[in-house]
Amino acid sequence: GRWGRSGTQCAASPRVSRRSSLSDDDRTAAEAYLSSLGFSEGELRTLTSRYGCRFGPDVEKKIKPFLGWLSELGLSDLEVRKVVVAFPQVFRQRLEETVKPVVFWLRGLGADGSHVAKTITKHPQLMGYSLEENLKPRVQWLKEL
Repeated sequence: GRWGRSGTQCAASPRVSRRSSLSDDDRTAAEAYLSSLGFSEGELRTLTSRYGCRFGPDVEKKIKPFLGWLSELGLSDLEVRKVVVAFPQVFRQRLEETVKPVVFWLRGLGADGSHVAKTITKHPQLMGYSLEENLKPRVQWLKEL
């Protein structure tokens, strides 16, 4: 899709003050890229100020792969934007080590691709949970009820 290819993690810098080391050109490039994908001015403001999410200068290596992977899961363009705006911390997660294992685990529970996409869209924070410390113990507890 238009989101690009997956394969590397997408990361925003951890909470960076407004006086970040990123140049205005770097911020503008990231914001211009997201805008070209349909992110509204309000969504961009949410990402860059409300949540303190600052994007690095390398759109190709950081932002595009993560958005591409969400699209490959079956999320529509609108759903990808909703996920990112609802859980901008997703860019701080490690795609290969944290996010993908959660999705593969959900599939292992019997969820098909469209159900996983719907679940991620409704509950994007799942991509930030630890499998071993959070998700697996909770599911085990529910099974024991």
